Amino acid sequence: MGRVVGDEHVLVDPDQRAGYETDWTGRFAGHCAAVVRPASTDEVATVLRLCNEHTIAVVPQAGNTGLVGGGVPRQGGGETRPTIVLSMRRFGTIGEVDASAMQLTVGAGVTIADWRRAARGAGLDTPIDFAARDSATIGGALATNAGGSRVIRFGTMRQQVVGVEAVLADGTVIGSLVGLPKETVGIHWPSLLTGSEGTLAVITAARLRLVPYYDHVTTALVSLDDLEAARALLAELRHRLPSLDSIEIVFPDAMELVAAHLDATPPVAVPEHGVVVLIECADHVEPTDDLLAVIAGASGVRDTAIATSGPRRHDLVAFRDRLTEAIAAAATETGTPTLKLDVAVPVASIGHILAVAQRAAERQAARLIPFGHFAEGNLHLNVLGASAPDEIIEAVLSEVAGVGGTISAEHGIGVAKTRWLPLVREPGDLAAQQAIKRSLDPVGILNPGVLEPPP
Repeated sequence: MGRVVGDEHVLVDPDQRAGYETDWTGRFAGHCAAVVRPASTDEVATVLRLCNEHTIAVVPQAGNTGLVGGGVPRQGGGETRPTIVLSMRRFGTIGEVDASAMQLTVGAGVTIADWRRAARGAGLDTPIDFAARDSATIGGALATNAGGSRVIRFGTMRQQVVGVEAVLADGTVIGSLVGLPKETVGIHWPSLLTGSEGTLAVITAARLRLVPYYDHVTTALVSLDDLEAARALLAELRHRLPSLDSIEIVFPDAMELVAAHLDATPPVAVPEHGVVVLIECADHVEPTDDLLAVIAGASGVRDTAIATSGPRRHDLVAFRDRLTEAIAAAATETGTPTLKLDVAVPVASIGHILAVAQRAAERQAARLIPFGHFAEGNLHLNVLGASAPDEIIEAVLSEVAGVGGTISAEHGIGVAKTRWLPLVREPGDLAAQQAIKRSLDPVGILNPGVLEPPP
């Protein structure tokens, strides 16, 4: 491997490997023989060709911000082959913005923040944004079909990919970075590979869509009596505000935790059984009056804080963006990794799923910290101090499937949720998925155990 990528980019020392062998939550960890850090598509192709010939398992890894164990080596599970972590962090190349096509080509190791920075430097913007933007990478976002806060307006990562370059397990390079909007010939590689979690190919670069940059952004933090009032407000916002860019929901326990972490008083008073929504509208003209008109006409509104720029707006957004940081700090104090469940259900079922998760957490004297992306019914259920995580997962995911939801909305399946795949996928679906996997990776070296249904 050293002859391919350079000896300094083959890490075998345990101390050097450690940061690549454990995921962000601390719940998933394993051992690898080496961390290999290529810097070009040709190097990736050669490494995969060697691994395929010698039956070495390969775990592709991007920013290692995953939460379901999909980007770190497996621990146990019957895997006896030697494993390498294929780190894509050196794929940091950013092309020139094509303003006429509103597209940009980036390497798999480019962060979401750097993608956005490049777009804004050309007077445009990115359709994807989330709190981990400074460390999460394009490769990881594609692998899990990540979404974040702007999905209500622009869709998930799959909708943003107009071209992809990737390497199959045998070293074959596939895809195109031309980015033709009307490419209709055969299999659409961006659609197939986005969300495949590194099990079908290793993505090295992507051609991504850009969107207009809106000069006027208004942010409002609104507290409401209950979920029903929040749902009614969501409906009005969607119907009346074309400028609606995001709407997040934060529940009282989450507001309390992040306020303590920030050492700040919440900008709005939160009723005991109420909810808080963070609304952002963006447009080429000032959207504040239109947003205020919708809020003023809504029932159940208790308190509102609004800002259009500067520190005030930054402070409002912090009550959502720094939630994950606050949860991580609280988990460190307890000494127990946070159980993180990422699910999506019909918006009308959010209250029911929250009640199920709350009861499951209380049975273990654990603390539930919920928040999410409201319009998509995407809940991030964080449980602090869970003594038997699988019992909570079973209770919640079974109920999620029962209301027509999905067991993962943007974090992926990884190894954490494979056991529950049959809840949301029929046997025929799973068999077809495995058939595609076998055809593209017959030796089975790419991310073994990820997205694989139980025997």
